[in-house]
Amino acid sequence: MAKLKTGRHTSALKAHRQSATHAEHNLKIRSKIRTLARKVEAAVAGKDAKSAKALLNEAFAAWDKAAKTGIIHWRAASRKKSRLAHRVDDLAAAAKA
Repeated sequence: MAKLKTGRHTSALKAHRQSATHAEHNLKIRSKIRTLARKVEAAVAGKDAKSAKALLNEAFAAWDKAAKTGIIHWRAASRKKSRLAHRVDDLAAAAKA
């Protein structure tokens, strides 16, 4: 890259480019997490315990990875995982009863 006339701003310009790239990447991951959560909710609504359990494990992995990399707060991930798990457990308990 050619040196700009305002040379002291080149690092700010690069940081801005990086922030845009990171924001786009984080948005994709948040979207994936929300999609997985909706799939679990749909499985619970459809009373499909086996599918819900499998999707729950996939959602847990996605929440954990996003929390580990700082895309979402670890407590938010824990809270949402807990709520999904309770719904799946209630479905499993209802199926046994």
